[in-house]
Amino acid sequence: MRVLLGTTNPSKVKRFKDLLNGYDVEFLTLKDLKITSEPKEIGNTPEENAIIKAKYYSAYFDIIICNDSGLYFEELDILDKRQPGLNIRTPIGDKRLNDDEMIDYYSKLVESLGGKVSAYYLDGIAVYNKGKIFSFMDNQSSTKTDSFYMVSTPSIKRHIGWPLDSISIVKSTNLYFVDSKESESKDNIFVNEYRKKITKFLVESLNL
Repeated sequence: MRVLLGTTNPSKVKRFKDLLNGYDVEFLTLKDLKITSEPKEIGNTPEENAIIKAKYYSAYFDIIICNDSGLYFEELDILDKRQPGLNIRTPIGDKRLNDDEMIDYYSKLVESLGGKVSAYYLDGIAVYNKGKIFSFMDNQSSTKTDSFYMVSTPSIKRHIGWPLDSISIVKSTNLYFVDSKESESKDNIFVNEYRKKITKFLVESLNL
């Protein structure tokens, strides 16, 4: 089965390859199909934005997986304007930050909050499969159990596509994500029971 991933992010490609390891799936990206346009992500949750993207890219392919994430700091009110939320790459308006700019911006934000905050991701996934849309997002309370620290001093190491891994620290080990085992990265939201839920959702919605 050929599946279009609605992304150009190599880390996201690796994520879904890992999740569906062992299944007969060939992944294509927006770059492979020379798709440069993108939808306006006006949803209120990562799940809604993932659905918007999946519907948009359905004009180009029959089977699609799209993913969107929100980043939240426990020290900030959910409505605080400094809360990254759904605007992880665009926290200062329409300008889309590159990896280095993201590290610089969030390092300074965390510094303004005392140099260390407790953070967590909310992640939404949508599958378009020949005319039908399926979507998944775990609830906020269960995702919070996988929270981590974000700090103001970056590691010199990088994960391409996941720049904030360079300022994120595993609570149990005090190691940067970039210094930890492979599962402890932005993908720390895809481990254990949550990983099983995501894999089950993908297998069922793709009819694998």
